[in-house]
Amino acid sequence: MTMGDESLFAAMAYPVVIGPILEKLEQTNMAAAQTLRAALTKAEAHHPGLTYELIKGILRKAELQGRVDMCETLLRVEGLNSDSEEFRLDRPEPAFQELNQRAASLKKILGKIPDEIYDRRKFLDTIRDIASAIKTLLDAVNGVFNSIDGQAHKQVLEQRKREFVKYSKRFSNTLKDYFKDNQRTVVFMSANYLINQTNMIMKCVKVAS
Repeated sequence: MTMGDESLFAAMAYPVVIGPILEKLEQTNMAAAQTLRAALTKAEAHHPGLTYELIKGILRKAELQGRVDMCETLLRVEGLNSDSEEFRLDRPEPAFQELNQRAASLKKILGKIPDEIYDRRKFLDTIRDIASAIKTLLDAVNGVFNSIDGQAHKQVLEQRKREFVKYSKRFSNTLKDYFKDNQRTVVFMSANYLINQTNMIMKCVKVAS
């Protein structure tokens, strides 16, 4: 695993693993959930990657480290929690709600890869679905572009789009290699990078709007 992969896991740990847990806790104990969220958000801001280190520590304590594939697990969890509050846009206009739906759809499809990669026919169908979801997400991003306030925010969003396209192409190349070398973990990792880029687009739009 590279330092870049570790950085990816560190970036995804809080929103992908802890965020959905706090959302569920809010349904039963709002005050406790908000206190935990504030404390963890502050800690993560001061010490980026702290949540990931915490998760690794729990796995070590439970003697599960090395037995849990973090790459595959994050991908599965993201697929199950594809519409997390962390990246959901609040603006009610149809274009923004469409972007919410398209981002959640792409992440949900990517999250199915660990289950469907073993069945060639299903996996090929999933690849086609991912290609379509990538296109519709980019269309949805274009749909909100003119509603973003400020040239600076628009420039940042344009950069996020370029990065997303770059990682989309990288994912496509990874799939081509997979059918030659059968390296599933590389596919899982590339899918996680694409999910992270999707989240970064949503966060950019959320901040700008």
